Amino acid sequence: MGEKITYETIFARSFSRYDQKKLGYGAFLGCLLIALSFCIVFKPYLGPLPVLNMRMSMDVGLNMLRIMDSFSSEKLRGGDISSSMTTIVTETSSSEIEMVEESDTTGTNETISNGTKVINNKNSSQQKEMKTVCHVEESTEFCEMNGDIRVDGKSSTVFVAVDTMVANSSWVIGPYARRGDEEAFKRVTKWSIKSGVDAYEEAPQCDQRHNVPAIIFSTGGYAGNNFHDYTDIVLPLYLTSRQFDGEVKFLITDKNPWWIEKFRNILQKLSRYELVDINKEVNIHCFTSVIVGLKRYPKELKIDPSKSPYSMKEFRQFLRSAYSLKKENAINMKDNGGKKRPRLLIVSRKSTRAFTNTNAISGMATRLGYEVVVTEVDSHVARVAEMVNSCDVMMGVHGAGLTNMVFLPENAILIQVIPIGGFEWLAKTDFGEPSKDMNLRYIGYKIKTEESSLIQQYPPDHEVLNDPYAVQKRGWYEFKSIYLQKQNVNLDVDRIRATLLRALELLHQ
Repeated sequence: MGEKITYETIFARSFSRYDQKKLGYGAFLGCLLIALSFCIVFKPYLGPLPVLNMRMSMDVGLNMLRIMDSFSSEKLRGGDISSSMTTIVTETSSSEIEMVEESDTTGTNETISNGTKVINNKNSSQQKEMKTVCHVEESTEFCEMNGDIRVDGKSSTVFVAVDTMVANSSWVIGPYARRGDEEAFKRVTKWSIKSGVDAYEEAPQCDQRHNVPAIIFSTGGYAGNNFHDYTDIVLPLYLTSRQFDGEVKFLITDKNPWWIEKFRNILQKLSRYELVDINKEVNIHCFTSVIVGLKRYPKELKIDPSKSPYSMKEFRQFLRSAYSLKKENAINMKDNGGKKRPRLLIVSRKSTRAFTNTNAISGMATRLGYEVVVTEVDSHVARVAEMVNSCDVMMGVHGAGLTNMVFLPENAILIQVIPIGGFEWLAKTDFGEPSKDMNLRYIGYKIKTEESSLIQQYPPDHEVLNDPYAVQKRGWYEFKSIYLQKQNVNLDVDRIRATLLRALELLHQ
């Protein structure tokens, strides 16, 4: 440091102040002339400068983003993020990678907003942007694209066709909202999203052009299980498509015709257009806006109104509209004056986790003052929705059938009967917590060992009856085979009577 100061001091003393100014002006003009000459000579060989050079594998890039994702702890997989893109990294529950591809990068604009650094390249003469934003969250990943988008169902590829010399980028995504579940994704087709000069050269010509956005999603995974139908597909599809008010086209991959038929009312309410079985399409479908994958929140059957323009209340109103359900509020016994009985729906099951003394339960509930309906829910959603909506109290053993609580009227009561097995956490996560967001009153009834049919299959000192956590440690499949598939319930009528009396008290409030 001392040598540098001495050198600069000696250098300065050899010139007068006037001479220093002349030298500075001359040097500045000389640099401009050299730079101008350099640009003229080498201009033919120069391409667009990258905003941010990230020539690394998507595995490395996403693992870096994963560190900033406060919720995610699983390995992220994907393609290749290259240059000519704007990258947004937010320290929230989700990571976003935004790729902005432009024909020129003559100017750079950097902004900082809400802790998020955004670097955008803008062409002063051409403002058109081809944009792809991919979101990686705990339970889902989805990509949003705008521009010249071409969808090739035969190869399960989406091309963002850009006629400009930009570097290539790609992404591989399974459009099903249960990210990280390897078992589910065995039945989900992976889609490739490609952009850049190679994508432009490789992109096939359009056969059909559409003037509405498109959403690509899968009906594979765990579709067919009523719980997963709603939490993995129906609710995420609502969150993703509702913004378009019906002006959106659904491109379905891994299409299951029975699933489409089951939820036809909901699909027709969300989209005014014919569904496309994209895997069977030989035509190239072109759009100006496409979303691949579905939005969802990490918790089951959940909408966070602080992060979404929608809520579970609005979702349930949407369902009532889709199925023309008449009952909006549960009965209020205080206002009713005892003129009308509250309706109790007992959800029966034919095989596992079935009530074995339904008649005794029903008779006792009738004597308490309920109008009792006993039925098994099936895939005829319209019929089930009407039945559930007509009731004030719904009671059933933990299982996918309880998902139909989405059709209960406001302030209704859900009674979940929890078998032995130490999975109270599962009962709470799947139905207990979600019911509160639906403006339902929740009562959990944990059965005693004597109320389980497992006492007839195992001796009193067996670990199945006394230490279910030891069974859990041996894996999900063993746990499931015993506690979910071999167990029925014989309710203690006197014990459950107290629970039904509590429900009546709530209906008087």
